[in-house]
Amino acid sequence: MSIFSGTGVALVTPFSDDDSIDFNGLKKLLDHVSQNGVDYLVVNGTTGESPTTSQEEKKQILDFVLKENKGKLPVVFGIGGNNTKEVLERIKNTNFEGISAILSVCPYYNKPSQEGIYQHYKKIAEASPVPVILYNVPGRTGINMTAETTIRLSNVKNVIGIKEANSDLKQAEEIANKSLKGFLLISGDDMTTASFGALGGVGVISVLANAYPAHFKRSIQYTSEGKHAEAEAVISKLGKINPLMYEEGNPVGIKEVLECKGICKSNVRLPLVKASQNLRERILQAINEVN
Repeated sequence: MSIFSGTGVALVTPFSDDDSIDFNGLKKLLDHVSQNGVDYLVVNGTTGESPTTSQEEKKQILDFVLKENKGKLPVVFGIGGNNTKEVLERIKNTNFEGISAILSVCPYYNKPSQEGIYQHYKKIAEASPVPVILYNVPGRTGINMTAETTIRLSNVKNVIGIKEANSDLKQAEEIANKSLKGFLLISGDDMTTASFGALGGVGVISVLANAYPAHFKRSIQYTSEGKHAEAEAVISKLGKINPLMYEEGNPVGIKEVLECKGICKSNVRLPLVKASQNLRERILQAINEVN
């Protein structure tokens, strides 16, 4: 079984009221997720507000997570972008000690062709000293990496899997059936965790696991036992709160939940702003229903 099977959590980056990184909040978050069943940590993903943290802050966050984690859980570090040369330069300048893999988002905004996406990832795989997990998230990037491209990339050395956030189950099924044996299909959409598991997926890289890691651990355990209805039932308990997480931008919603749970403040960096009063009230109601 891969070390990237099970629940990966896309960690948020807690901020203090003065907009600096709240390392006390980050410590609480790490304790919460590691004590409640996550299998690996994802640092510097988009949920961690990577677009608005500096390179120096990214390094500080990574160093802090590695120090607190003490090697207990695998750590995946987010390195991606829409400028291939810049991504390669960042790989070159990163200290990979303690990093088990990188998660690299599909190029966004400039909308390359499928051949361009393939060549982009091929260069990254060649440059990275650790395995590469692809990340397809059409809702954010404005472009879908097709199943055909993913299957083609599964044969590239050092590309070990995909975080697939396209909720099209036909695309996921095609990847599961036609990719190189051992290629990891990881759900990038919390609500498809159980569905992906039934298709052969190995788990999830989750936003909601910041607050509800035990739900994902239980669902994935059911899937491993062939109890797909039970796995789906656990995830469906999060069905009402999940859309609220994205209504005013991610990680606005999940940070609101974490503040309600006393783990960290809901501060986010501009251009994101804290949840509106209306959204906050609905999140509070949804939290009570989950509990």
